[in-house]
Amino acid sequence: MDKLKMHTPDLAEENYKKLAALFPDAVTETKDENGNTVRAIDKDVLMQEINAKVVDDGQERYQFTWPDKRKAVVLANAPIAKTLRFEKEKSVGRDGTPGGTDSENIYIEGDNLDALKLLQETYLGKVKMIYIDPPYNTGNDFIYEDDFSQKAEDYADNSGQTDEEGNRLVQNSESNGRFHTDWLNMMYPRLKIAKDLLTDDGVIFISIDENEINTLKNICDEIFGRWNFVAELIWAAGRKNDSKYISISHEYILCYFKNAQYVSDHQIVWREKKQGLDAIYSTYESLRKKHSSDVTAIEKGLKDWYKSLPDGHPAKDHAHYNRVDEKGIFFAADISWPGGGGPKYKVLHPVTGKPVKVPSRGWITNENTMKKWIAEGRVYFGEDENTVPTLKSYLKEREYSVPYSVFYKDGRAASKRLTTLMGNKVFENPKDEEIIKRIIEFSGTSENDIIVDFFSGSGTTAHALFLAETEKTMRRKFILVQIPETIDPQKANPGKARKVAQNAVALLDSVHASHNIFEIGRERIRRAGKKIKEETGADIDYGFRCFRVDSSNMKDVYYKPSDVKQGELDLFTDNIKEDRTPEDLLIQVMLDLGVLLSSKVEEKEMAGKKVFSVADGYLIACFDRDVTDDVVTAIARKHPFYAVFRDSSFSSDSVAANFEQIFDTYSPQTVRKVL
Repeated sequence: MDKLKMHTPDLAEENYKKLAALFPDAVTETKDENGNTVRAIDKDVLMQEINAKVVDDGQERYQFTWPDKRKAVVLANAPIAKTLRFEKEKSVGRDGTPGGTDSENIYIEGDNLDALKLLQETYLGKVKMIYIDPPYNTGNDFIYEDDFSQKAEDYADNSGQTDEEGNRLVQNSESNGRFHTDWLNMMYPRLKIAKDLLTDDGVIFISIDENEINTLKNICDEIFGRWNFVAELIWAAGRKNDSKYISISHEYILCYFKNAQYVSDHQIVWREKKQGLDAIYSTYESLRKKHSSDVTAIEKGLKDWYKSLPDGHPAKDHAHYNRVDEKGIFFAADISWPGGGGPKYKVLHPVTGKPVKVPSRGWITNENTMKKWIAEGRVYFGEDENTVPTLKSYLKEREYSVPYSVFYKDGRAASKRLTTLMGNKVFENPKDEEIIKRIIEFSGTSENDIIVDFFSGSGTTAHALFLAETEKTMRRKFILVQIPETIDPQKANPGKARKVAQNAVALLDSVHASHNIFEIGRERIRRAGKKIKEETGADIDYGFRCFRVDSSNMKDVYYKPSDVKQGELDLFTDNIKEDRTPEDLLIQVMLDLGVLLSSKVEEKEMAGKKVFSVADGYLIACFDRDVTDDVVTAIARKHPFYAVFRDSSFSSDSVAANFEQIFDTYSPQTVRKVL
C-alpha cells in the first residue's frame, strides 16, 4: 500500500528532476546564503550540453522583469497543503433544484491561486478555454496580496496568504510605490498555472483596459510565448464623456493559444455565426407576408428597414444582403476573376438572347460551371445584355464568418439585464454574458469541453455557457473560482457604489447568504439557469457543485512526522483532523489521484461499511473504522482502478497483513492507497 501525499505537487522539484534526468552531468552542489549545502545546476555544463548561450546574471539581455519576479516564479511552483471541501447545501442539481450532486459544473469559493494549484494535477491539459476578467489596476481595484516572506519549502505547511481575520485583498492605489509590481506579482503565478491546464488546442481570453494592456501583453508573451499570440480584440462599449481630451470607450480582450503550432497542424479554424441574422430573417418573412411575390416591394422594404436601424445594430453590417428571389435573401456578388486573367467566353442574356458584357478580368469560373449556375438560377442578370451579371450569394449559405477583432456592444446593456435578473442593481460593471457566449462559440469549444474562469465575479461565464448550451445542446462544463470578498456598504464609496452594496446585502439577506461576492455569483448563476430553463425548456445542466478551499484534512504530523517526539506518538493514532467527514476525505483523494471533481459519486454499503464509488467504480474508497477482511474482499471483487482506505481503519493487524494478499487474489491490477 502506498501513502497518498495529500498536497499539491512541488513543480520546482519536478522541473529539477526532469533537468537532472536529461543532463545528469550538470547536477552539482553549492552553498546557500546560510552556508547550507544545497543542490544546484552548473550553468556552464548546461551551456555545453545544449550548445547555446546561457546568460550570466551580470550580462545585459532583453527581458521583462519587475521587483519580486523571482519570488513570483517560486510562488507559482510551490506546493500547498490544502484541499477542497464539498458544500452540498450550496450546490444546485442539474435540473436547478437545491442540494444536487449530479451536476458536472464546479463553483469554487476561495483564493484562485490556491484553487488553481489544487486543480492543476487533475485538470492538467484538460481545459479547452479560459476566460478571465481580472482587476484592471485602475487605482481603485482590490488585488490578491500574496506573501513572499516564506521559503518555498515552508509553503506546503502554511501559504501565509491570510491575516488573522482571513483577509486576502488589498486596495492597489496609484500612490503605492509598488503599483505595477503588486499587480504583476498577483497575475504571474496564476497565469503560469493556468497555461498548464489548457489542452493543446486550448485558448485563453483575458479582459483588460488601457491601464495594464502593455504589461499584460508582456507577461503573456513570456508565459504563453509570443508565437502563441492570436489577437487583441477591441470591444467598443459605447461613448463616454468623462475625459478632457479623448473619450476612451473601448476595452481589450487578449487572446493566446496554448500551442499555435498544434492548432495550425490540425487545420483548426474559428468561425462564428454572423450577428443580427434572426432580425433580418424575421423582417424578410414579414415583408413576404405583406407583399407576397412582389420582389421589388420586398427589396425596397428590406433596404428601408436596414436604413432605419440605429448605429451599432448587428444586422446593419449585412445591409448589402438586400436582394431576394424565391430561394431567399442574397447579395449580388462580383462574378469576375479576382486580380484578372480569368476565362472569357460568351454568356447569353436569358431575355434578349444576346451575349452579355464580359467583365474585363474574365469570368470567375469555367464555361461548364457557369452554365450549371445559370440553370440553378444562381446568376443574377441585368435588364439587358449591357450589364455584367452578378453571382447570387445567399445569406443562408454565408451565415458564418471569421470573427472580427473589433466589435461594438453597448456596455450598459449587460448591467441592465443583470439588474432585471437580480431584482436590483447588486453588482457594478458586470461583464456581458452575450459577448462571452460569442467567445465560447467561435473558439471551437465542443462536447464535454471544460471552460474555466478563475476571476468569476458575478458568475457571467456560467450564465454565458448556459446560453450557449441552449443553442447547441452540448454538454460543456464550467469551473468558476471566486474569492468570498466581503460586501460592506460602510466601506464602499458614498454614492452609487454604496447603494449597490446596500442592494447586494439586502438580496443576500433575503436568501440567507453571507455578504460576499461569491454568494452574489452563486445566486446569479442559480437565477440565470432558472430563467433560461423556463424560457427555452432546453435539456442542459443548469446546476453546479460548490466547493470551498480549506486547510488540509490531515494533521501536521502527516506531513512532518519527524517533528513529533517519540513520547508524543500516542497522541497521533489518527492523522486526520477530527472535524473532517468521509466526504471531505474523498474530495482530497480525488484531487490527489487526478479524478475529475465532476465525476459521479455513489454511496454504497459493502459488508456493513459505507463505501464511495466514483466514476462507476473507477475509484472505490472506504474511510469507516474497523474494516474487516470481508470489506476488503468485497471492494477487491469490484476490480476498481484505485482502492483507498484510512491507514488506521483496519480492525486488526491481521486485516492489514491480509490486505495485499486479498487484492492480489481478486484484483491484482488495482492501485491501493492509504491516507
